[in-house]
Amino acid sequence: MEKQELTVLKIEDLRPFPGNPFHLVEDEQLMELSESIKEFGMAAPILTRPTDDKSGYEVISGQRRVRAAELAGIESVPAFVLPIDRDRAIITLVDSNIQRENILPSEQAFAYKMKLDAMKRQGYRTDLTLSQVGTKSRTDEIVAKGFGVSKSTVHRFIRLTELLPPILQMVDEGRIALTPGAELSFLTLEEQENLFTTMESEDATPSLAQAQRMKKLSQAGQLDMDAIFAIMTEEKGNQKETVKIGMDKLRKYFPRGTTPQQMEETIIRLLERELRRKRNRESR
Repeated sequence: MEKQELTVLKIEDLRPFPGNPFHLVEDEQLMELSESIKEFGMAAPILTRPTDDKSGYEVISGQRRVRAAELAGIESVPAFVLPIDRDRAIITLVDSNIQRENILPSEQAFAYKMKLDAMKRQGYRTDLTLSQVGTKSRTDEIVAKGFGVSKSTVHRFIRLTELLPPILQMVDEGRIALTPGAELSFLTLEEQENLFTTMESEDATPSLAQAQRMKKLSQAGQLDMDAIFAIMTEEKGNQKETVKIGMDKLRKYFPRGTTPQQMEETIIRLLERELRRKRNRESR
């Protein structure tokens, strides 16, 4: 366990952690946190490490608290300064932030990848007699166990880091599920661009079966625009008439991290409540 030095650091000396996979969103919750810190102070110190050039300190855990304090007009915050290298800092950063509420799939994906890569660079393993292949497998299992998920789930999330950014955003928005997204990550960038263009023009996203078919065609070198269009425009057996509302129109009415299913349930509940009110007015 590294020695932890508790001190007070000026916010102007703090730096964002390079490549931090967790996004800082200035939402209502951040404003509430800022008001709380302004009134009561910061309860828990942040975690930092000295920058490599010794010009300041990188924030390992607590970037939201730092920003909230800054918005509250506070100039200094309590902090632990950890004398650790970048790989150990990455592991600490991921472990300190991964359990937060409303983590996006893309944040999980890059967090898992960063931690796994850092552990491999450290030569992390629990049995020094393991072979190189065994060490790789063991490291994956350790990462998965630490997060309380299966190794295959960790691998699926990491595959998302190979997605074209607008397709990855669709996964974040819940328009594409984790497993189909992982399958689509095996498409080349050109194929993904063609797929995104088709999804936008046809207002459709692929099912798992469709994603798997496109992956297979891609591996055979046969996934051109015509093949993508044919798959994405085929009629599905369980297809029903629907009313589609773009996520960009709905997102502002819901907290960050709300899934499409939760949005649908909320909208139906509000419509049912309005319907009851209308019937009550008409019966008077």
